[in-house]
Amino acid sequence: MPVITLPDGSQRQFDQALSVMDVAKSIGSGLAKATLAGKVDGKLVDAGALIESDASLQIITAKDEEGVEIIRHSTAHLLAQAVKQLFPAAQVTIGPVIENGFYYDFAYERSFTPDDLTAIENKMLELSAQDAEITRSLMSRDEAVQFFTDLGEKYKAEIIGSIPTNEDLSLYRQGEFTDLCRGPHVPSTGKLRAFKLMKIAGAYWRGDSKNEMLQRIYGTAWGDAKELAAYLHRLEEAEKRDHRKIGKALDLFHTQEEAPGMVFWHEKGWNIYQQVEQYIRQKLRVNGYSEIKTPQIVDRSLWEKSGHWDKFGDMIFTTHSENRDYAIKPMNCPCHIQIYNQGIKSYRDLPVRLAEFGSCHRNEPSGTLHGLMRVRNFVQDDAHIFCTEDQIQEEVATFIDLLFEVYKDFGFEDVLIKLSTRPVNRVGDDAVWDKAESALELALNTKGLAWQLQPGEGAFYGPKIEFSLKDCIGRVWQCGTIQVDFSMPDRLGATYIGEDSARHVPVMLHRAILGSLERFIGILIEQHAGIFPLWLAPIQLVVLNITDRHADYARQICLELEKQGFRVKIDLRNEKIGFKIREHSMQRVPYLIIIGDKELENHAVTLRSQQGEDLGSLSVIELIERLKTEIADRNNNNVED
Repeated sequence: MPVITLPDGSQRQFDQALSVMDVAKSIGSGLAKATLAGKVDGKLVDAGALIESDASLQIITAKDEEGVEIIRHSTAHLLAQAVKQLFPAAQVTIGPVIENGFYYDFAYERSFTPDDLTAIENKMLELSAQDAEITRSLMSRDEAVQFFTDLGEKYKAEIIGSIPTNEDLSLYRQGEFTDLCRGPHVPSTGKLRAFKLMKIAGAYWRGDSKNEMLQRIYGTAWGDAKELAAYLHRLEEAEKRDHRKIGKALDLFHTQEEAPGMVFWHEKGWNIYQQVEQYIRQKLRVNGYSEIKTPQIVDRSLWEKSGHWDKFGDMIFTTHSENRDYAIKPMNCPCHIQIYNQGIKSYRDLPVRLAEFGSCHRNEPSGTLHGLMRVRNFVQDDAHIFCTEDQIQEEVATFIDLLFEVYKDFGFEDVLIKLSTRPVNRVGDDAVWDKAESALELALNTKGLAWQLQPGEGAFYGPKIEFSLKDCIGRVWQCGTIQVDFSMPDRLGATYIGEDSARHVPVMLHRAILGSLERFIGILIEQHAGIFPLWLAPIQLVVLNITDRHADYARQICLELEKQGFRVKIDLRNEKIGFKIREHSMQRVPYLIIIGDKELENHAVTLRSQQGEDLGSLSVIELIERLKTEIADRNNNNVED
């Protein structure tokens, strides 16, 4: 007579063992219809799994994160079933869940085409409409190898052959199609309705370039049609906002094969870069940081002592000179310790805050490079705080205030926070970890911030807080971080003289707000769709004359605005004013200044916004005051929804 405890604390007693679906039916037909799986005593199971003794139970539906993941996993199987029906000679391999969807790899004699993709998706819809029951069975390792070998599925048999012989494997069957999977899966194919196949790509068998090339079909799946439509809309928006396209259209930057993963900044793009850097520099200055600069190339021995040589391995670019090996620095922290180590430090000197716009190089795989978002050469708004253990909580709290202030000025107010705690493999004793984790947690709680715990996801040297931005179309970008490090200062000989006149090792806080400046600017380009707020815009104003007789006055206006520090251009071409307005509006210049007879006569200007709004006639003094006020307010209200 099992007693089932539900999430709200209520209990239900039953006369005999029953399935998760049976419990759902006892609660109501609506819940039963929505049931995808269950979580019994914290473990995900199929809706048909039997509960034979007292247990806690959560019914999993498409409203749960786990439910959506189950839908995606089951849809991958639906994809494989459809491919096998349409292309019986195709062999199935693996089909995991990924962010926002799934993929499945196939071996087939020819390349799949876009028309094939359409046919496969239509077949999946047909199979979904059949609402075939999905059932689970167990089979020994050797039986499973033979089963798939008999089906001619050599890849699946090879996967199973690598599993220990003493394990029983779970297989899921839907109609005539059977696949290996640990599950759980939805009860029937009819639960899979909100999906779309996205693209075809190549993939090496088992990720090894020495193996044969397979065909990978990517798809997305959601709990309902509304969520699918919203996701596809976000993809359309993301396509329109692609920073690479906008960067080319606005002449901001480019990359090329001769320098993979390195950015060629054009004048307008470099203007944006400089605004971001100077803004952060000013914030650091008023928050007690000392800006420093460290070498690009440092002897291998330093990276071995810090542990980075072993950790990064092939990710480090190296060079050689006079029988010495050097690393082109992949990060800044070991070099910052070298500056800290110059001279004796007292506890009275702490905290010491060292900041650098440090240029780093990492040999990222060429296939992962992506515009500004993933590069091999990047600059971080990097800083390290050397402090005592008792100062950790206060320094973290102060940093959080600064971080939120910066994000707000850049137009980001939706910030997700995660606290990552001690991993299994770590340095330092538990007492030190307890203190560090408590300090980070206290700093977050004191400020009343919502945060998510990530157990075991901290760095090997200490716990960390990660800060992620949610942009205007709902994408999440991890940018800021603060990490507690008890290891590296000790390894590299950093000390201070304590109140007891003895030497102590300082705690090192690794912190960044923007992270990579290149990546952050890419995020900004997509957030604003290239229509930057006035304070960030690479060109803030363009002065346009209507005829040649207005040219001299236009030059005067342009010169006065330049003297006031504005980024301004002048367009005196012999073109119609409508043509010039359209051209500079397409370049997303925040304001256009029109100079004609009326403006010349009244010693004024006519101001036009990027959105095409006529803002009327202003004196030059009124114009300057208006612009300075907008810049001081960090107005970010031009973000396109």
